[in-house]
Amino acid sequence: MVTRYDPSWEDALTVLQEVSPPFIPSGAHAMTVVVDYPPGSPGAPPHRHPGGPAFGLVLEGEMLFEVEGQPPRVVRAGQAFWEPGGDVIHYSDANNRDDMRCRFTVTMLCAPGQPMLVLVDDDELDARKHLRVSPEE
Repeated sequence: MVTRYDPSWEDALTVLQEVSPPFIPSGAHAMTVVVDYPPGSPGAPPHRHPGGPAFGLVLEGEMLFEVEGQPPRVVRAGQAFWEPGGDVIHYSDANNRDDMRCRFTVTMLCAPGQPMLVLVDDDELDARKHLRVSPEE
């Protein structure tokens, strides 16, 4: 008999992250994108994902990642990250290195009729500055 699958397939699985998102909108669809920033890129401006949570994996380089309510942290190649979406501001997805590119993939759950990404203006950033966590010393 010819084996048509790898008998050790379960050993090939590695869990990178396991989270309980705060909500998954009814009728949501998933969108997966790859973001490729050049060395030293400051990344996208502050924004939110109003339609639902986002889950990602750094493919190359290092990302400086910061979402509202958490201190900034560096996510390195092979490490996963997520953000709850909704009203939470995503402050940074910058390339943490000036000598190499940063590539990451993100799968976002998007609610019908909601944009995938909404930029946050300076007035709102100022009004919510009390929710931003300082870097850990």
